[in-house]
Amino acid sequence: MKEIQYKTTKNFSENELKDLFLSVNWSSGNYPDKLVIAMENSSSVFTAWDGERLVGLINVLDDGIMTAYVHYLLINPEFQGKGIGKSLVNYVKNKYKDYLRIVLIAYEKEMPFYKNMGFEIGDEKVPMFITSLWT
Repeated sequence: MKEIQYKTTKNFSENELKDLFLSVNWSSGNYPDKLVIAMENSSSVFTAWDGERLVGLINVLDDGIMTAYVHYLLINPEFQGKGIGKSLVNYVKNKYKDYLRIVLIAYEKEMPFYKNMGFEIGDEKVPMFITSLWT
């Protein structure tokens, strides 16, 4: 493994996104054409690369002043536990430090990671969805 390089980019090939999303078994990886457009339309995208290989990604949707929503954070399992996710979250926290809210929806098993990064569970708040994705 080479040294991980961090970049801001919104331009990806379908295969780069498909490989990363399916590496963590996210059903959205089955729609790489849509993921390409979703990344282009994101407010911010920070990425981690091992050479030419996309190994991590975080994307944010924001309203320009108050609220930033972290939509995706995923790290290829071969590269998990190496601080890549923490680095990507820190890029987001730095960029949006003047916003009043940074919000995300976490899977239960990932809650300790996000708590360690400074996120708190909202009292009396429940995430709600209308979705055709299964992960």
